[in-house]
Amino acid sequence: MTTSAEQLHNAQFSMTADKGDKTRLFIDLDVCQTGECKDCVVQCSYFYHPGNNGLISVAEIGTYYLVCRKCEEPHCVNACPVEALEQQEDKDKLLIRHNMRCISCKSCSYACPYGTIYPEHVPYIAHNCDFCLDRRDKKDEPLCIKTCPYGALKLMDRDSKLPENTFLAGDNLIIHSTHWEREKA
Repeated sequence: MTTSAEQLHNAQFSMTADKGDKTRLFIDLDVCQTGECKDCVVQCSYFYHPGNNGLISVAEIGTYYLVCRKCEEPHCVNACPVEALEQQEDKDKLLIRHNMRCISCKSCSYACPYGTIYPEHVPYIAHNCDFCLDRRDKKDEPLCIKTCPYGALKLMDRDSKLPENTFLAGDNLIIHSTHWEREKA
């Protein structure tokens, strides 16, 4: 049985842009994780995401998608006292955080032996980026892109040749991260 949190998460990876829009939101996790910006100043145009809360969910999804080592024995999952973190066997061990269960205790973050679950990605309030699909103006880029002073965000054509260490994630996201490779670990 699928929970509402799972349905919402799955919707993030299956939303498609209207009218054949071929652009995706690009996030450079290397830029976001350098610590160069002490507090993220990115703004979000989604009414229910004051500040940069939508970006938090994009960074969390990107981290789970690329940076997570997908352990055979997931200490992060086992450490969660409320079973809010799940490793999806049917999706190459991709982590999903059930926002309605999560109490933001950050046990998963502390239990991860590789430090890939960042405490700031486990907020108490649930945030989900909608990729501005219904608010994208063809002449204007989303507010998050305009307000990122480090260039970590941009719109990118999904059909363009992707640079090294850049990957498609779902239907709406392109992620750049210099991540580990399972074969070399």
